[in-house]
Amino acid sequence: MTCYDRQDLGLLLLRLGTGGVLAAHGAQKLFGWFGGGGIEGTGAAMEAMGYAPGKQSAVMAGLAEAGGGALLALGLATP
Repeated sequence: MTCYDRQDLGLLLLRLGTGGVLAAHGAQKLFGWFGGGGIEGTGAAMEAMGYAPGKQSAVMAGLAEAGGGALLALGLATP
């Protein structure tokens, strides 16, 4: 295994780990998986923080995190 192979493997593991954490955090917001509040709980928290349409803000935040995490894990816009 050459130095470049190890570097590629390390970057892959970092990308998969970071993308997986982001996607899981988005799934907490969207579906209530992994102990999350789901749309209703996250929407109520968003309302309490001052975001006017709480449920809509929760959906958008969840989609951004889950989608961004999945795309990062797949390697979008990465070397």
